[in-house]
Amino acid sequence: MFDVSFSELLVIAVVALLVIGPEKLPKVARTVGAFTGRMQRYMAQIKEEVNREMRFEELQKLQQEIKQTVENTQESIHQQVDEIKATVTNAAKPKKALSKTTTVKPKLTKASSVKVSTSKISTSKPKVSTVKRAKVVAK
Repeated sequence: MFDVSFSELLVIAVVALLVIGPEKLPKVARTVGAFTGRMQRYMAQIKEEVNREMRFEELQKLQQEIKQTVENTQESIHQQVDEIKATVTNAAKPKKALSKTTTVKPKLTKASSVKVSTSKISTSKPKVSTVKRAKVVAK
């Protein structure tokens, strides 16, 4: 701040001694020291308040960023849950199933008769296929 060397301080002290006098100089020196101390404390408080405000603003920005991230994450999760619900709902709907047993009656000849039947197909077991059985009965 101020560039005051030792020699300049010595000149100031000699002038103060001549102007104020030796009787009042100690009292003036204490008053000047107290005033200087108050000014230093006041400047330190101002610096601390400025730093505190800066930290508070940074924390507010960080809080806002976190809040935005949480909202985005919640929205994403809700979308995924809705998609999963839709998928489960679509998968749970029964598809048209073959519930009747059908019998095929071919033309019979005198020598033999053929019976063909199909088994029921279940939608819950997609690996099951229709099994045809044929019996030849000789007359």
